Amino acid sequence: MIKKINDFLAGWRMTIVSGIFLVCSFVLPKIGVLLPVDAAWASVVISGFPLLYLSVWRIIHNRGISKISSALLITIAMLAAIAIGDLFAAGEVAFIMAIGALLEEMTTNRAKKGLRKLLELAPAQGRRITDGMEEMIAAEEIRMGDVIRVLPGETIPVDGVILAGETSVDQSVMTGESLPVDKSVGDEAFAGTINRFGAIDMKATKVGEDSSLQKLIHMVEDAENKKAPTQRIADKWASWLVPAAMTVAVIAGFATQNIVTAVTVLVVFCPCALVLATPTAIMAAIGQATKHGVIIKSGEALEKMGKVSTIAFDKTGTLTCGSLEVSDIVPLSACCDKDSLLALVASAESRSEHPLGKAITARGREQGAALSEPESFKMEAGKGICAVVSGKSLLCGSEKFLREQGVAITEPAQKALSALREEGKASVIAAADGECIGVIALSDTLRQDAALMVEGLKKMNTKAVLLTGDNRKTADYFAGKVGISEVCAELLPAEKVKMIEEIQNGGEKVCMIGDGVNDAPALKIASVGVAMGGIGSDIAVEAADIALISDDLAKIPYLKWLSNAAVSTIKLSITLSMCINFVAVALSVMQLLNPTTGALVHNAGSCLVVLIAALLYDRKYR
Repeated sequence: MIKKINDFLAGWRMTIVSGIFLVCSFVLPKIGVLLPVDAAWASVVISGFPLLYLSVWRIIHNRGISKISSALLITIAMLAAIAIGDLFAAGEVAFIMAIGALLEEMTTNRAKKGLRKLLELAPAQGRRITDGMEEMIAAEEIRMGDVIRVLPGETIPVDGVILAGETSVDQSVMTGESLPVDKSVGDEAFAGTINRFGAIDMKATKVGEDSSLQKLIHMVEDAENKKAPTQRIADKWASWLVPAAMTVAVIAGFATQNIVTAVTVLVVFCPCALVLATPTAIMAAIGQATKHGVIIKSGEALEKMGKVSTIAFDKTGTLTCGSLEVSDIVPLSACCDKDSLLALVASAESRSEHPLGKAITARGREQGAALSEPESFKMEAGKGICAVVSGKSLLCGSEKFLREQGVAITEPAQKALSALREEGKASVIAAADGECIGVIALSDTLRQDAALMVEGLKKMNTKAVLLTGDNRKTADYFAGKVGISEVCAELLPAEKVKMIEEIQNGGEKVCMIGDGVNDAPALKIASVGVAMGGIGSDIAVEAADIALISDDLAKIPYLKWLSNAAVSTIKLSITLSMCINFVAVALSVMQLLNPTTGALVHNAGSCLVVLIAALLYDRKYR
């Protein structure tokens, strides 16, 4: 019951009512309007009760020195002001603290839906093969050693090793790779990944809580638990503020033989401006960031971003657009130029469901190539296609596939393939009537502003690191394009987490920027996690502390600048608030202030802190 009353009085509506009564208490007597009961009593009850509740709760439940808080000091000052009949001073300090608490709550509340969405990825069923008979069972009933059949389009229910069949598996949920990975007998497959093409039989090796997906879920939970909430600065200093205030107040009271002086010292000692310094600056910075398409979920994240010295990037969907496009068309036959090679291969791939084939066909249509309907079409899962187009027998696929079909890979073709691999590109080799006629390469596309973004971070003395699940050559190629020298490739989610922990154990503050489900644990374990919100997965956005709505990498240097500015503003506000308190205490001891004027002086300090924060809201990024 008491908690419900406290929650009701601490809300915005009742705090506004408290402020109205406080204004009436100050203004009405000035214009000759006298009420039977001082209107400040309403402020004392409305804003003072939550303050009293908080200070008592901390005394009862907190341990050690944490029992002493800024709430306790302000409660003492409020009660002392009531004791000498200065209700306005009592209501004023309670009201300012109520505003500070509400502002802080607004900056720290954040939704936590990501874990629930991650759990939804876990497959519910699997096909178990027993004595040649197929049965559909719940995923949790699968045991180690069971033989599981996975059809095209189905989600793999457990970790295992492929016993029969060939396919391509979309394992972006685990590695963030933009391309499906070809799998055959002996290869590992992970729970939660999607079988794209051929049917496979696999032996379960890790089930239930031991599966890769469940471990991913647990990493998100563990990383969340490792993030303890930041204590308010006023509460950190309360361990000496409360004894100091009480000591100075008692000495001042005895020295002046005036209890009003002692109460004035308690009132001006209240850290209202100190309490407001952090949340108001954070609110202003979060407001400005929102205008620029950056969602900052907590004040803690903003403060930590200002201290970040290393930013780790995922590649696919972060530095790159996450979509495949034809990058190179290399004819290798005298009777075939670029246009005719593209037209032939695009026609042959027009019935393909593989991302490489779809991208080639899309490029052909974009360029207006004359596409022909294949007279016959056959797909070899994880290898390539066979098709007849305009009377020509075409083979399109990997180097291994063409060799298996008896096609000789010429020296020019090998040189072209080698050069394209060095650039981290995927290649489709084409042969017509048994002769190698060309290579079409595809690549993820680099975001236009990626290089400028890295350069901007370097100007702010912030190091960039690439952490990706893609292969080494691809990672090195894109890192070189944007100016990142430190690259860690072929990483699973757990390995990304380990890399970030190693950097942070070395004393660095790390910000992780990613977009995929596989980035969620890394986003959580880093000091600050930033998700690419536009195309990023919902789980990554929920796991992150900050989200970029427009996926604009140019916002990263802006975010770092804003965070630095916010931290500087907070430090300036805290310094000014402490100076104002020191001067006000000195004036109180000299009996130049009474509780009411003292309350107004430190209220002016609070207003100054808010004004400084407001200037941060309108500060321009250069």
